[in-house]
Formats: sequence, structure tokens, C-alpha cells
Amino acid sequence: MAVDAFLDTNVLVYSVSQLREDRGKRDRAEALLKLPFGISAQILQEFYVTVTRKIKKPLTPDVALEWVEQLEQQPCVPVDAILVKNGIVMAERYNISYWDGAIIAAAEALGAQTLFTEDLNHGQMYGSVRIENPFRHIS
Repeated sequence: MAVDAFLDTNVLVYSVSQLREDRGKRDRAEALLKLPFGISAQILQEFYVTVTRKIKKPLTPDVALEWVEQLEQQPCVPVDAILVKNGIVMAERYNISYWDGAIIAAAEALGAQTLFTEDLNHGQMYGSVRIENPFRHIS
């Protein structure tokens, strides 16, 4: 199934943030969750670990699992050997981390034109995917 947009982990993490200082980013992330979007199994893994262990007000494992179960309803690219190899190619071609390369490869696998993330260069094309930082105007 093709999608127009692919969401990176940071978008999903902001959507569950309860911190006052994240309110603007949370509102923007929640708006993006209403669009048709795709993700990958890597995104689900990173989301779970981040929201249960790395944020200031972590979710309980049960609540985080409920989020994962909701998110898995979206088109989701599995992490398999093909994705790993394509992620490596992207990482080497653009001199970025393997993890970012794998996210771009997953976005391409779903035919996404836009990857929403704050981790890569806004407006840059990586293969057929354009990066958009949805938080660039939010303090």
C-alpha cells in the first residue's frame, strides 16, 4: 500500500508527550497522526523504547503497547534483509546514520513522498523522499 507521508519516531514521541514545553510540538504531531501515513517496524521499536525509558514522563509498558497496537494499523514496513541493505545504501550515499538510512528506505518502500522528521535536513531530497521538519517553526 502506498502512502503520501511517513512519520519518524520523534513525531510519534511528541504526540504522547505530557510536558508543557512540548505542547506546540504535541499539537503538530497529533495533527500529523490524522493524515494517512506509514511507518516501519523500526519506528515502532524506537517509539516503545523512547516512551517507556527515555522521556521525562514515561508511559507505562501497557500504555505504550496500546499505542503500538494502534500504530500498527497503519501501513508498516517490516525490517527484513532487503530493508537492511537498502538502509545501508542510503546511509552510505548520503553520509547519514544507518538508522536514518533505514527509515528513508522504508519510506521509499511505501512510496511516501514526504518523511516528517526533525532529524534530517528540511527540504532535502533523499532518493525519492523529501524531508519535512514539522516542528521547524515551533519553539
